[in-house]
Amino acid sequence: MDYEKNIWKNDWPQTRRRLISWGEGEGAVLSLTAPRNEARIDIPEPEAPREPKQWWTDPKYRLQKAEYELANTYFGAESFPYFDTQIGPGNLASFIGCKPNFDQNTVWFEKISKSPSEMDKISFNPENRWFQNQMEIIDRGLEASKGRFLVGMPDLVENLDILASMRGTEPLLIDLIERPEFVKTRIKEINEVYFKVFDKIYEKIKDSHQGNAFAAFQIWGPGRTAKVQCDAAAMISPDMMAEFVIPALREQCRWLDYSMFHLDGTQCLQHLDLLLEIEELNAVEWTPQAGLPGGGSPKWYDLYHKILEAGKAVQAIGVAPEEVIPLFKEMGTEGMFVITRADSEKEARDLAAEVEKLR
Repeated sequence: MDYEKNIWKNDWPQTRRRLISWGEGEGAVLSLTAPRNEARIDIPEPEAPREPKQWWTDPKYRLQKAEYELANTYFGAESFPYFDTQIGPGNLASFIGCKPNFDQNTVWFEKISKSPSEMDKISFNPENRWFQNQMEIIDRGLEASKGRFLVGMPDLVENLDILASMRGTEPLLIDLIERPEFVKTRIKEINEVYFKVFDKIYEKIKDSHQGNAFAAFQIWGPGRTAKVQCDAAAMISPDMMAEFVIPALREQCRWLDYSMFHLDGTQCLQHLDLLLEIEELNAVEWTPQAGLPGGGSPKWYDLYHKILEAGKAVQAIGVAPEEVIPLFKEMGTEGMFVITRADSEKEARDLAAEVEKLR
């Protein structure tokens, strides 16, 4: 798809260059959105389905809702319009046998009720109904976009987190102690499935620069671009992280062209040194857990300095508009990616102008 002429982003070429520069640790990115003064085009807000399942799986509703929101959003600085196609974070699990459950806010996956000795090799069948549903949503987005907005890679998730969906969290923690080879084999199989699924989607959504948007974290890169994660790391020691997770994670980062690790909560900070040793990893995103200050708080400045000093780029999310300038002044504008949302288009334009002075 060629987004150069039609995209709802007048400065997309500059935005693209800045995203590339940030991924290489050499520039700053500000993802800044706000409500538009006037809708870009007149699109009625669709009526929400009665059944939560339809919120996630009905391609027509998903696209109508996305177009309405995109038409009413101002994309300032390096933010850009995209259609988020995910059917819940971690929906790779549904492609390999887990049943999804839906409500309006999230999707979760039922574990597979088989003992480790009964589990088949984890494999992927493109005829899987949930994968077909995912591709239908993507196809509908590509057909309707006409280059006006990017169609994003869904938040597939990978590694130990998918195995936790398949086995259940508590059984998996027992597996790590009692059946370590079983866990390593399953993680290897999950990686193989992840690469196959990612490639099938990437071949559809890649643009004329061979890049893709990873919608959930508002990143784009010229090649296979994704967030990687292991939220289950909050429950294991650094020794277990090094033994079970890091090898697969390194393989993922080596396979991808641009990768960013989603560091979720203070319980995972004990693994940061291991993550920073992954040469192929481009960036680290920080998500403070509920009840803690957001990503723009000075509480996290030392963390960001450590990541930058290790040669990785940083993404800070949940940053309040008034925290943006102090954050950039403290951290500098090399390797920082800040996500914020203003209350009005004017506020967004003014903030973007202030950040531009710091570049």
